[in-house]
Amino acid sequence: MDPEGSNNVFSWTGGFLFEGFYRLSDFRSLDYLMENLCCLQFIGGPSSYSSDYHVARFVEVDEHELGLFAIYDGHSGDRVPSYLQKHLFDNILNESDFWVDPKRSISKAYEKTDEAILSHDSDLGRGGSTSVTAVLIKGQRLWVANLGDSRAVVSKGGEAIQMSTDHEPSTERVSIEHKGGFVSNMPGDVPRVNGQLAVSRAFGDKSLKSHLRSDPAIQDTIVDSKTDLLVLASDGLWKVMDNQEAVDIARRIKDPQKAAKRLIAEALKRDSKDDISCVVVRFR
Repeated sequence: MDPEGSNNVFSWTGGFLFEGFYRLSDFRSLDYLMENLCCLQFIGGPSSYSSDYHVARFVEVDEHELGLFAIYDGHSGDRVPSYLQKHLFDNILNESDFWVDPKRSISKAYEKTDEAILSHDSDLGRGGSTSVTAVLIKGQRLWVANLGDSRAVVSKGGEAIQMSTDHEPSTERVSIEHKGGFVSNMPGDVPRVNGQLAVSRAFGDKSLKSHLRSDPAIQDTIVDSKTDLLVLASDGLWKVMDNQEAVDIARRIKDPQKAAKRLIAEALKRDSKDDISCVVVRFR
């Protein structure tokens, strides 16, 4: 099924957001970037709007070229993912030790951002969001961090390598119960924190925060000659497709826009009911 032929809303929302000056020798060429970065969003499910937000842009900071990519999948409204889209990467890059210790800086920025959300006002803190962020430094090293079940997958020589961790109540039951919460297991439903939230780590969610974690899982990898693409997507894709399938589909299609579109179309064909946001970046 092609989403353009459905009654749902399907739109190419990514665009190409470029800021600052670029050394084309580092990123091959501006044309190469525009040809090899794509973001697509499918707005489906029962609502007429999506609480998924994304980031895909290249910037220069202190003479370092960076690629910034993210998916933010909100729940209980879209204020938290909207806030993350505007502030999380700025908070990461404003950490004084970012160039010396990216892992520690990313972790600190996630913590500070969550604190800001919770203290901002009651309406903002009431909602929540998962997050998966990827920072590409000089086209050579990729740092991925996540909370919740939005996922990042890298292809190295065609092999799918998951760079994020799915934070699910069933796998973090001990932590939840230690904090005084519980994990429900109702028939026909997924495990939920206190019968409500289907992820065990998230930004926001003030009413559940005492039972949740907001420290991100962080991984990094060298972008070598075998690293050919990166796929970030919200859980609407991963509920119906495994990592290798996603990589195989994306690798068969040279144009990343068409690759992202095909991934979403395949998820819809498999009857995914959730909103889907997808970022595809080609390195080779």
